[in-house]
Amino acid sequence: MVAELIEGGPVAERIKTEVKEAVGRMPEPPRLVSVLATDNAGAKFYAGSQKKACAEVGIEYELHDAEKIGEKKDTAALQAYMQELNEDRSVTGILQLMPVPEGVDGRAVQLAIAPEKDVEGVHPANIGRLFYGDISLAPCTAKAVVTMLDDFGVQMEGKETVVVGHSEIVGKPAIVMLLRSMMHSPTVTCCHIATDDLAYHTRRAEVLIVAAGKAGLVSGEMVREGAVIIDVGINRVKVEEGGKKKTKVVGDVDFDSAREKAAAITPVPGGVGMVTTALLLQNTVECAMRQS
Repeated sequence: MVAELIEGGPVAERIKTEVKEAVGRMPEPPRLVSVLATDNAGAKFYAGSQKKACAEVGIEYELHDAEKIGEKKDTAALQAYMQELNEDRSVTGILQLMPVPEGVDGRAVQLAIAPEKDVEGVHPANIGRLFYGDISLAPCTAKAVVTMLDDFGVQMEGKETVVVGHSEIVGKPAIVMLLRSMMHSPTVTCCHIATDDLAYHTRRAEVLIVAAGKAGLVSGEMVREGAVIIDVGINRVKVEEGGKKKTKVVGDVDFDSAREKAAAITPVPGGVGMVTTALLLQNTVECAMRQS
């Protein structure tokens, strides 16, 4: 068996088309502001990708970087800056980019973003909505997981579903969304990298979602024959190809060996990440609509 690919591109394009149409119906385009208080090159690259994605669908985008925001290097100062953006009616969405400066409580700063402008869907008010079945402003990566399962037509009713990873932005919200009624209540088990005999659980999974942030954590021998695998991990590892060392992006699942056992699997890159970016745009529109 060679698993079918669950590619993120077609799903992402569908979402972006819907977002572009929604933006076109709005009297003014949404305006997303990303705040980056450091000079981190990786975060700036990510911001550039956000800007490009926003331009594709008609969303206005601004990066407020360290040069723009000035000497706001402590928690209180960054919280106050977020409050300024909350009060700015022209700003409809706010995103805090990581990392934050050393000594800053990034979570506290993130919580200073008003729920209706929280495009990442991580404010407690938005997380709380998940428990009542409202995923309209859910964490983007977790939302990408259930969106891909739904788009691929995976029948979830009663399925043995294992989620490896229990982070606040992926694992936990994904579990809540999987259990909502419209997913037809699969049987969900939560594991993590400290789980005793992880393979025992993953081999039982008809649907396996891995979001632990550890390259190659799940090998093919840990996968049930015919399983559907959603690999959320994005890890940069050093490999040697043709006698040269290079950096390669891989998931939490060993793709080559798992593909021999699974019925379907997401690639890394080209899978969940593309849908996550599209859903950030969707969340930005949702924030704007909540303020209209």
